[in-house]
Amino acid sequence: MELSENTLQVLKNFSTINQNVLIRQGNTIKTISEARNVLATAVVDAEFPQDVGIYDLNEFIGVLGLVDTPRLKFDDEYATIADSSGRSKIKYFFSPEETLTFPQKDITMPKGDVTFTLDNDTLNRLKRAASTLGHDEVSISGKDGVLSLSVVESQNSTSNAFSIDIDGDFGESVFNFILSIANLKILPGDYDVSISSKLISNFSHKELDLNYWIALEKTSTFTK
Repeated sequence: MELSENTLQVLKNFSTINQNVLIRQGNTIKTISEARNVLATAVVDAEFPQDVGIYDLNEFIGVLGLVDTPRLKFDDEYATIADSSGRSKIKYFFSPEETLTFPQKDITMPKGDVTFTLDNDTLNRLKRAASTLGHDEVSISGKDGVLSLSVVESQNSTSNAFSIDIDGDFGESVFNFILSIANLKILPGDYDVSISSKLISNFSHKELDLNYWIALEKTSTFTK
C-alpha cells in the first residue's frame, strides 16, 4: 500500500489538530482535538486494511520520509515501511486504542443560521492580518445585510482590526460569532461555511471530501 500526496497532506494537517490518531479500517480518517472543540473528517484515496493507532503522527510522517516512495505492509501490531527497492525497511508499531484520543461519534450539524463561501485568498488574508496585528480571533458579524469577517481582539473595543466584507446568506439576523484562530487549522482551499447559533461551525472543502466542525467562542452573540 502506498500513501498518496493527498493522503499525506491530510495526515499532516490532522497532526496540527491532534498529534495522535486512530484510523479505522477503510478510507475515512477522523480526528478530534484534545479539547474536543475541533473535529475533522476526510475521505482519502487510500484504503486501510485494518484499524491503525498512531500515537505520534508527526513522528509517523517523519518515518515515511526516511524512504523514497514508502510502501506499507500491515501486520496485527505494526506496519513494515519499505522503499521502492525493498532494501530499506522500518518496522513501526501501532498504539493501542485506549492510549489515543479519537471521535466517539459523528457530529449532526444543526441547520445553519449563516452560510457563505470562504475562498483561499480571503482565508490567507485573515491569517496574515492575525499574524501582523497579533490578534487570535476572527469575528463573523452580520448587520443591515452586510456580512463581515474581521480579525479582532474581541475584549478590547479600541484594538486595531482588519475587516473584509463578503457575500453570505443570513436573512434578518444580527450576530457576532467569534472563532479562535488557533482552532482554524484547515487545509488551504475554498470552503462552504455554515454556522449555527448553537455555536458550532462547519467548513466543507469545495474540492476534497474534507470537513471540519469548529466550536465558536461563548462570547458569540446571535439575534434572530
